[in-house]
Amino acid sequence: MKLALLEELNRARAGKRQVCLLRLLDQGAEALVVEGELRLGGPLPEELIAAARRALREDRCQLLETSAGRIFLQVFNPPLRLVLVGAVHIAQALAPMAALAGYAVTVVDPRRAFATDSRFPDIALVSDWPDEALESLAPDRRTAVVTLSHDPKLDDPALIVALRSEAFYIAALGSRRTHAKRLERLREAGFTEAELARIHGPAGLDIGAVSPAEIAISVLAQMTAVLRRGTARIPSVGGEQAS
Repeated sequence: MKLALLEELNRARAGKRQVCLLRLLDQGAEALVVEGELRLGGPLPEELIAAARRALREDRCQLLETSAGRIFLQVFNPPLRLVLVGAVHIAQALAPMAALAGYAVTVVDPRRAFATDSRFPDIALVSDWPDEALESLAPDRRTAVVTLSHDPKLDDPALIVALRSEAFYIAALGSRRTHAKRLERLREAGFTEAELARIHGPAGLDIGAVSPAEIAISVLAQMTAVLRRGTARIPSVGGEQAS
């Protein structure tokens, strides 16, 4: 590997960027795609850049036969993280599900009676106020943020920080009526319609979920769809949600 390419790869990884190293095996050449765009080693056919983008979305190294010959795609993605605001019943179900799916999960709740080790075994707990916690956690493009508390004093500060971050998925629990009021408060805080459209509210896919575990499944499914399918809007649930 050429020194310039190695240095660029290390810089991108240190910056928590999504990086794909393309090894053109039949040509003995290499190229680097960072956040879906060719950074070094070009020019490359669009076919190969598109393949690198797919590999990054799928989180999977791949050996492909292409019109340019055999290509090995080596993926360097930052770790997946999930920040849950509100140590409620849905969080108790969602946290271990997300951990099984490969997320490093953090539950944020200043209410110590809710955020306890007995309720969230093996899950990182943060008792700071949500905006302070989110500022410290610094959500990146591999981070999902889901607010679950139903309390604007907790959810709104977290959403404000999340909307100013690169978090790939932002969602908030609650009914459509609750979400409409939430959006109005955030408009008053200065957010545009385009920025507010990043919030999936009510959180989760419309699968008819009723119990906390079912709602957790719907949220994790929607989060997975956004992660794997890119930035396309994924329809949310239509009804009331319990906390």
